[in-house]
Amino acid sequence: MTLTTDAPAKTEAETAPLYADVADGPEGGIALWIATQDGLRLRLVFWPLAGAKGTVLLFTGRTEYAEKYGRAAADLAARGFATVTLDWRGQGLADRVAGDPALGHVARFGDYQQDVQALLAALPDLGIDGPLFLLAHSMGGAIGLRALHQGLPVAAAAFSAPMWGIRMPGPLRPIAWLLTGTSHLLGMVETITPGTKAETYVLYESFEKNKLTHDAEMYAYMRRQAEAHPDLMIGGPTMKWLHEALRETRDLARMPAPRVPCLTFLGSEEAIVDCDRIHQRMASWPEGRLDQIARAHHEVMMEGPEIRAHVFDACAAHFEAHLPG
Repeated sequence: MTLTTDAPAKTEAETAPLYADVADGPEGGIALWIATQDGLRLRLVFWPLAGAKGTVLLFTGRTEYAEKYGRAAADLAARGFATVTLDWRGQGLADRVAGDPALGHVARFGDYQQDVQALLAALPDLGIDGPLFLLAHSMGGAIGLRALHQGLPVAAAAFSAPMWGIRMPGPLRPIAWLLTGTSHLLGMVETITPGTKAETYVLYESFEKNKLTHDAEMYAYMRRQAEAHPDLMIGGPTMKWLHEALRETRDLARMPAPRVPCLTFLGSEEAIVDCDRIHQRMASWPEGRLDQIARAHHEVMMEGPEIRAHVFDACAAHFEAHLPG
């Protein structure tokens, strides 16, 4: 299977920075610059594994970057899987696409599919020719679901709190549609969304009030990364990003589930994405299973040791069950 958009022109990849000092990833990680069809530079990070059962394509969430998933790559390696990820356009060390580089922005949500294509085009030169699997978190879940509809060549998929809808009080939803939909008329396309900040979340929110994890050490891990490498960080989204996200999640909700075996994790204390959309999607997903995790916030891969072990054990079992042949 191949995606429907054109692959970027093949160019020789150049080495990119990888902040192994804060990633805690497996030994031997490499980072490369790759180019998209529309001329942006993204950073790909690959944690190889000799004799791997397959390679996990790890699609990160909004504001995120490769190093944040170094420990996840180590957990996957311990279970026999290599990991490859990338910094989406507008975040991490990828080219920023907003006038203010501190803000999360995208011109069209479909542009992220060009990033997916650039990632896929780079795999052969990395020696990745075995089975592929998808593991996608939050915004990466929306990108991943769209990519599955466009033929992403994976044997199975897993999602963590996928952004198949954005959580907000009911009365605010029509207001959000109105404000973001008219932002271009008001010259506010790249204005930060009300209620968010340009500073990265883990630096201004206390552990006690955070909506990401119950685990103090994992929150400190994220905070150390933000303090040591501020060039990786972004803050809140622009009005344009929010409008594009609302449109994409609405359109995805109207589509049938793809014919790919799927496992989705959802914390019982989720407060960022729309839980109803996840329940609705998984209720109609052939070969799909929803794993609801008690006392977990948004980032189940960043929760305490017991939850993390459960998540990665379940992912590995799911992927192994769908190895080709």
